[in-house]
Amino acid sequence: MDDTTAALEPSARRRVLDVLAAAQHPLDAHAVADALGVHVTTARFHLDQLGVAGLVQRRAMQEKRRGRPRMVYSPAGEVRAAGAREQLLEALVQVVGGEDTGERASVNAGRRWAEAMPEPVVPAPDDKSAVNDLVDVLDTLGFEPEHVGDDILMHGCPFRDIARARPDVVCSVHRGLIEGLLQRAGTDEPARLVPFVEPELCKVSLGGALTR
Repeated sequence: MDDTTAALEPSARRRVLDVLAAAQHPLDAHAVADALGVHVTTARFHLDQLGVAGLVQRRAMQEKRRGRPRMVYSPAGEVRAAGAREQLLEALVQVVGGEDTGERASVNAGRRWAEAMPEPVVPAPDDKSAVNDLVDVLDTLGFEPEHVGDDILMHGCPFRDIARARPDVVCSVHRGLIEGLLQRAGTDEPARLVPFVEPELCKVSLGGALTR
């Protein structure tokens, strides 16, 4: 039995993974425990085991508070990409099924995707938190984001091959998603998606007020 199979052997761990896969934002151990109706220590144990198997990734949440940072968890690798691919396909169906299949229709489909996502557990109180929320969503969807200065570097994309062939559709859907998420967070600051600044890298250029 390999590490992945062993980590999923208890049905509880399967439920933990299902909770993370269904969430649009990384969750902490308390949120997972509440969703499953178990003690937080139990939830944290299963999260750690899933992490060892490479099915879950964790990172420290950047917050304006003292003390140890809160750890949040999200599905990793193929699990995460599969969920993102399903959501993108749903957005693309809206484009293909309409009379207008151009760039604007794709952007609008991305905005509707953003509107359909659950609101963050903690609403963004300022522009910086709006960027953090955006990074969380991009991370959950498998884009491997890195916030650097005025940019979000996206090192991964579950749809890179398709995007290279049809950037007018796929990248435009992602552009609409990003714009919609920032607008929902209450900021009108500009954000510009720049696809393929390098062969394996895309970039979101943020307005200055968003990063200061």
